Amino acid sequence: MLVRDLLQSKGRLVIAIDCDATVTEAIAKLVQNNIGSLPIVDHGGRLVGIFSERDVLRLIHNRGEGFGRLCVAEVMTKDPVTCHLEDDVDEVMGKMSDRHIAKVPVLSGGQLVGIISVGDVIKVQYDKVHDENRHLISYIHGAH
Repeated sequence: MLVRDLLQSKGRLVIAIDCDATVTEAIAKLVQNNIGSLPIVDHGGRLVGIFSERDVLRLIHNRGEGFGRLCVAEVMTKDPVTCHLEDDVDEVMGKMSDRHIAKVPVLSGGQLVGIISVGDVIKVQYDKVHDENRHLISYIHGAH
């Protein structure tokens, strides 16, 4: 299955935030949308980084209080792992596993067009195994 197909079935809604936003604004957006990471885009809509729950924890640990006024661009993960619409979902799953990441932004022509989560990949794998099992059971029962 291609990333394009996965996005077509799950939808392409991407909740992102501008690179000029503060950490407080980014955390509020994470909480309001019940999400664990937030793509950071420049004024042209191009992905410049990603801000995650892990970044929040690092900030609390390293800086203590007062980090909320920082610009999110100062603390985001720069150059995040990305994928493209024509990539195979299995390859994206490998990237996630190798890098220990839960979300991978999807780019097309340099623009952010979607995001793939571990949950999305698990669903694809589950559906694939479920369909294969159903076909095998049908074959076995048909052979008797």
